[in-house]
Amino acid sequence: MGKVVGLFRTPLTSPSFSGFRVANLGRGRGPNVCCNCSGARGTDGPDWASQPSASPYQILGVNPVHCSPADLKAAFRARVKEYHPDVYKDSKEADVLIRRVIEAYEILLSSKEGLSGKSACLDPFEEPECEACDVFVYETLCIGKGCPYSCVKRAPHAFSFNSETGTARATSQGHGDDYQVQLAVGQCPRRCIYYVTPYQRVILEDLLERVLLAPYDMGEVALLDSLISTAYFENKRYQGPRS
Repeated sequence: MGKVVGLFRTPLTSPSFSGFRVANLGRGRGPNVCCNCSGARGTDGPDWASQPSASPYQILGVNPVHCSPADLKAAFRARVKEYHPDVYKDSKEADVLIRRVIEAYEILLSSKEGLSGKSACLDPFEEPECEACDVFVYETLCIGKGCPYSCVKRAPHAFSFNSETGTARATSQGHGDDYQVQLAVGQCPRRCIYYVTPYQRVILEDLLERVLLAPYDMGEVALLDSLISTAYFENKRYQGPRS
């Protein structure tokens, strides 16, 4: 897909976040992971969740001294799996935690690349970080309220209509095993609902918001189409990291 640097500039949870990076990666697995990916938790979540000033190292649970890009990649995958809405008890909080994990990963990876002069960025489209269980609606293709197989009617707990456009959009995650959501995805006549990973979803949602803004940018539409096609293909080929 080629390397795209600084693709997204909208902050997630911190004004210091400089943007997403999408780059090609090899498929080797990094050894000797030096992280504590279980994450100490209090009664309401991990310790760092209640600390807005928590460092990226704390969020990913990696050693700031002996942490390689391979360690960051492994820690990132583990955190995404741990706080995925399908797994974490509070699905609303899970989305916020996932975004903080992505931000921490990008910050630390940029730092490591700057020191080593090498790029080892995880491209979530060429190499999905986990199984695709989140849902994303490509709203520019959605029929909206006139759809005879409306996902909103089929699974109102996961989809709702956008008040501005009238199209459907995913409003909650964590329904990977939900049969009604599976029917909504499979029966969509426009084929505009996709299963994606959390990292892919955050990027696609950010790009979609820009596509929906006037004036219509055909370049960004083409990029969104390309990323969705890549995600659809690669997610079907996904195999979990070797233990």
